[in-house]
Amino acid sequence: MLLYKLMLPRCDLATADAISDLLQNAAAPEPVAVSLFEVAGETLRPAAPSVRSIATNNEEQWGDVVPATGPAAGAAEESPDFDPSRTDWSVEAYFDTEPDFAALKNKLGAVTSPTLLDQLSLAPIPSENWVALSQAALPPVSAGRFIIHGSHDRRRVGRRPFAIEIDAGEAFGTAHHATTLGCLLALDRLTRQRRSFNTILDLGCGSAILAIAAAKALPRARITASDIDPQAVVVAQRNTKANGAAARIELFAAAGLTTGALATSRRFDLIFANILAAPLIELAAGLGRAIKPAGIAIISGLLNSQAREVIANYNAAGFNVLKHDRLGEWSTLVLQKRI
Repeated sequence: MLLYKLMLPRCDLATADAISDLLQNAAAPEPVAVSLFEVAGETLRPAAPSVRSIATNNEEQWGDVVPATGPAAGAAEESPDFDPSRTDWSVEAYFDTEPDFAALKNKLGAVTSPTLLDQLSLAPIPSENWVALSQAALPPVSAGRFIIHGSHDRRRVGRRPFAIEIDAGEAFGTAHHATTLGCLLALDRLTRQRRSFNTILDLGCGSAILAIAAAKALPRARITASDIDPQAVVVAQRNTKANGAAARIELFAAAGLTTGALATSRRFDLIFANILAAPLIELAAGLGRAIKPAGIAIISGLLNSQAREVIANYNAAGFNVLKHDRLGEWSTLVLQKRI
């Protein structure tokens, strides 16, 4: 049996996101996987300070890491300095049935240009190789001090104090998406300001990348992580163990803040919630109760167009906006609970 790989090698972030969404929600047959990642090297547009992904062959060493430049600390504002929308991205989709290439191009024409459509390719690959090929295509990413890489790049990255090994797989979170990147950059910025966070919650933890990053940046903090999907918790447990953080992170399956170990009076200094706009709105009041006065919430998973409604709900729940970072079409909010 063959799988079929559809590839657009280079486009802007907004187009990559639009193509990914269309493929996952409107393609027939439905792809078994869609991979979106930054392309290392020369870009189509003038480069802004951004995520630095370095893809080299196995004989070369990991080069100097250029930190992803987030916005400066201060009052709530946008962040023009960090803009992945000005770097180039690639999209790959894998199908277990050969799709109608002409029909796919016709659908994708609604979200991209004829010039980019001409770069699309569809080719068969052996089914046993598609996971390895997809993962190998994901280069390491740096976000502030953090270096996120797959196991295929373990040797190149080496032993670095803020290296995090996460393979693309069954749980969301590899830092190749702007929402995870935004949360990592916000954490890096806050911890560089020497803020004190003793108790941390990663709500909807997925791969546990944010909990692991917190464990590395805040070695004395007590960290709790949960996800509604039990399989995500299994993946998260594997990742925390691989990154030497299993003893530091309490993991369990729970829906929101009202079940399992979160259905208590525990309150947190820092909460991550990288999910979607609708559940973020539903959780606003609950997060307001779960966070300590002056505590920080880093929330993402929302489009720029959804930010105003999310902010209004969190203002009503007792939060002020410290930062509003826009990474391409995605927003990350850093909120502080009013005292």
